[in-house]
Amino acid sequence: MKVGLTQMDIAWEDKQKNMDKARRLMEEAAKQRVDLLVFPEMTLTGFTMNTSLAGEEMLFSPTLRFFKDYSKEFGMAIAFGYVEDFGQEYYNKLMIVSEGKVILDYDKIHPFNYSEEGKHYIGGHEVKLVSFKDMVISGFVCYDLRFPEIFQAVSDEAQLILVIANWPKERVYQWEALLKARAIENQCYVVGVNRTGRGNGLEYVESSMAFDPMGERLTKAHSKAELQVVELHAGMVKEIRRKFPFRADRQSELYVDLYERIEKRI
Repeated sequence: MKVGLTQMDIAWEDKQKNMDKARRLMEEAAKQRVDLLVFPEMTLTGFTMNTSLAGEEMLFSPTLRFFKDYSKEFGMAIAFGYVEDFGQEYYNKLMIVSEGKVILDYDKIHPFNYSEEGKHYIGGHEVKLVSFKDMVISGFVCYDLRFPEIFQAVSDEAQLILVIANWPKERVYQWEALLKARAIENQCYVVGVNRTGRGNGLEYVESSMAFDPMGERLTKAHSKAELQVVELHAGMVKEIRRKFPFRADRQSELYVDLYERIEKRI
């Protein structure tokens, strides 16, 4: 499966300008016969707390319609971030559309409260998986990357985990380290897609990257390309897990019990 990783300079809170940028990247990805194209968190606005501007009701969402239509036109799946307005409750979402239909709909579980995201957005309570081509895919959003438990929760089935983000330059070395660690821990492909440019006073650098189930980097470091394409193989995940089945030694029930004991002591 060919996966395209964008490195998009998101125009701050300008949906139309970002639609134009996204359309150009989709056209280029289609030329390269990409099966799944991945955009960063809050693709058409940047990481904004302006929910009245960013939020859209799913039934009438121009963002959702935009990506659905192009997924159909270009014959490829598209992963992107947007904000859902659900009766004046707002969710920071990762969506995947294919052939004009939503195939994965995930609400970011961990709002980034360091920037007061939790005051504006409601955290989700479910992980999601979808079968696409020959792979089972899951996905998370930005700050979720710091919480390995949710990656373990999906990795019994997931062979590819996406992370879409607006991860600032000053902490980008942590972004890389955590993506690599999640790939190694879960013996699966991990694809992290970050934005570039400046937004709301923060700087972002080219740092979209993919790792294989052994933690080997598949993308060029420090590439300035707006689109990088990698080829992933479900068979590699299965083979690595067969040769080195350390995940079978996980003691999930014990870990849950340990958490409960600690909470009782506190």
